[in-house]
Amino acid sequence: MKEKIRNILGINGIPASPDLPEKLEIYLRLLKEWNSKMDLIADAPDDEILDRHFTDSLTVLRNGLVPYGAKWIDVGTGAGFPGLPLAMARPDIMMTLMDAQQKRLNFLQAVIEETGISNCCTVHMRAEEGARNPEYREKFDIASARAVAPLNTLTEYLLPFVRIGGAALCWKGPALRNELEAGRRSAHILGGKLEMPVICHIEGRDWEHMVLPIRKTEKTAAAYPRKAGMPKTKPLVKQEAE
Repeated sequence: MKEKIRNILGINGIPASPDLPEKLEIYLRLLKEWNSKMDLIADAPDDEILDRHFTDSLTVLRNGLVPYGAKWIDVGTGAGFPGLPLAMARPDIMMTLMDAQQKRLNFLQAVIEETGISNCCTVHMRAEEGARNPEYREKFDIASARAVAPLNTLTEYLLPFVRIGGAALCWKGPALRNELEAGRRSAHILGGKLEMPVICHIEGRDWEHMVLPIRKTEKTAAAYPRKAGMPKTKPLVKQEAE
């Protein structure tokens, strides 16, 4: 399996240290073991899991989106994507994995301990609560999320964590086209500006995956994020389709 992972990284142009395939192999094994008990991801063959979750998380490493030594928070991290593979690939990053479900964090802690990485920690907290905590508010170079929420909600989850000059990175699929205008307007309210989406092609797959950077240009007003649940039920800007 290590050699298969090494080949996948190679054909996708993802820079990898010699020990990354072994760490990802451990991660995959534990993911499958824990998934049988707690539904972390949809069941799929190993090759698809590797591409859909691991490779998809790591494609940003070939696109110049990750500055050296970045302080990063992965919000609503779930099974650890994209944050945990990135922490394994880039020891210079200081990664915080935040999730509202402790059982997910228990899984992630097991992976962290077995792989021996030291640049990653877990935090049990909702995004809205975490972004109001002075320890986390506007303290990060990058805040990320993958498959968490539509863009008009995601901006309110992520931008309050980001320092001025940093960025939110949003992993998205084809739905992004319909989310862009509402996302642009909500980002503006929160002190952010949308940049051009970066296509994250995965060799041999026809999936339409991309990462949308949102640059933090101004401080987020103290009123945001609103109390838990409101960004989802009452987005700052509604999509026209709604």
